[in-house]
Amino acid sequence: MRYLKVSFIFAFVILMASCSKEDVPGNVSGDGFIIDHTSTKLAQIPSEWIDAAREDLHIAYGHTSHGSQLTDGMSGLVSFKGASFSWSNGGTDGSLDLHDYAMSGDLGNPDRTSWAARTRTYLAANPDVNVIIWSWCGQVSDATEANIDAYLSLMSDLERDFPGVAFVYMTGHLDGTGLTGNLHVRNEQIRAYCRDNGKILYDFEDIESYNPDGVYFGNKNPDDGCNYDTDGNGSRDGNWAREWQNAHTGGVDWFDCSAAHTEPLNANLKAYAAWWLWARIAGWDGK
Repeated sequence: MRYLKVSFIFAFVILMASCSKEDVPGNVSGDGFIIDHTSTKLAQIPSEWIDAAREDLHIAYGHTSHGSQLTDGMSGLVSFKGASFSWSNGGTDGSLDLHDYAMSGDLGNPDRTSWAARTRTYLAANPDVNVIIWSWCGQVSDATEANIDAYLSLMSDLERDFPGVAFVYMTGHLDGTGLTGNLHVRNEQIRAYCRDNGKILYDFEDIESYNPDGVYFGNKNPDDGCNYDTDGNGSRDGNWAREWQNAHTGGVDWFDCSAAHTEPLNANLKAYAAWWLWARIAGWDGK
């Protein structure tokens, strides 16, 4: 009887631990996921998880121009699909609480390390925030293996010190150097680390390597403007986004929006993937 009683107490303790504050939205330690081109089907996200993201998440986003593709796309999405995708700094009127440009600079600006200190300062002043996301501009293109190791280490340190916050890793944008270029190699380094260590990754490069029909352009030396080499002669003479837009009805199949350095369709896809990210962090299993 005593053994049963002890076993019951132990089970109760385990149950309570599983419901602790460490399991609030944003804490996905050891259970990460990758947001990529397969995460751009907006209609597949259950509405209850869109609602859950708006209710539970408090997001801070640090970026410069390329990173604005996510939030500019998200702004255009509100007019395209309705108020359920609304967002604002503070989450007014039931919108998603997302502080855009919350922290100055990006992952490589003004240097490759001070973003981490700015994150700590921001979290100390905003303890309600449970999601931190930073983007690169062009700095992955000339990063060394050691540079990326430093980025991954700083992210890991933040995760250790702020266990109730989801930290979103990110790859760098396409630069036209192809699958053998340094950008892709360094992005593969980030991907491998996130896969092996259960991190959350928003795969910026992968998202802009496919059109909405799943056609792959990554092996055609694409750049951040969606330009690609159609025939392997070394010249980027096609643009997959403009081609898709021209073949589909604007305002029905895609929406016009601001899109720094690129085409509106790219920002559309980045916005769809962003909402997939928010829903996953809020608790959706992605199925």
